[in-house]
Amino acid sequence: MAQGYVKASELPQVIPVFPLPGSILLARGQLPLNVFEPRYLNMVDDAMAGDRMIGLIQPVGPAGVNPPLTRVGCAGRITSFAETSDGRYLITLTGVCRFVVATEMQVRTPYRQVRADFLPYEADLRAPDPDEAFDREPFLSALAPYLSGRGLDIDWDTARAAPQEALVNSLAMGLPFEAPEKQALLEALTLIDREAALTALLRIEAIAPDDDEPGPAMQ
Repeated sequence: MAQGYVKASELPQVIPVFPLPGSILLARGQLPLNVFEPRYLNMVDDAMAGDRMIGLIQPVGPAGVNPPLTRVGCAGRITSFAETSDGRYLITLTGVCRFVVATEMQVRTPYRQVRADFLPYEADLRAPDPDEAFDREPFLSALAPYLSGRGLDIDWDTARAAPQEALVNSLAMGLPFEAPEKQALLEALTLIDREAALTALLRIEAIAPDDDEPGPAMQ
């Protein structure tokens, strides 16, 4: 059960969205955000006064004032909030459920809002079976050369012991893939599908790493 929700029908039909290129959120994943633009500060204020729900979604194409949005994003609930002395908000979004953008609303708020269809991804509201088969060693064998080629590292003991969902989703969210690759990982229907897609990406990019794009340190 994700954040107390059991069915897609229990989720809000209209949600504010935070377009952020190169970033995805997945169910039960946690994403820290540094919010400083006035319109998104306003969005957080309104979310905190309500159900604390914000949809994270990638824009399509070059940045602009209101770029087109991808068709799938993920709703998250603000589970951590702090305000800095210079007026920024430091929040953590915890993923609840992915959604398909049914339509973008005509609104007076400075931030964008969409009508979200959660039904295609209702399974996100249920945690995966911890006993589901996960062929961990081939996955870690694909991960090791990818990280090595970029000068990254992880706690391998933790990686070997972590639940499948926590491991796969944290890497899908945290590794520095291109925006279309991130979107493909987001839209993978099941965890098994995402693990297969992530393994394929790791193997492909380990062969031809992008040396011009340094990645973030993984812990």
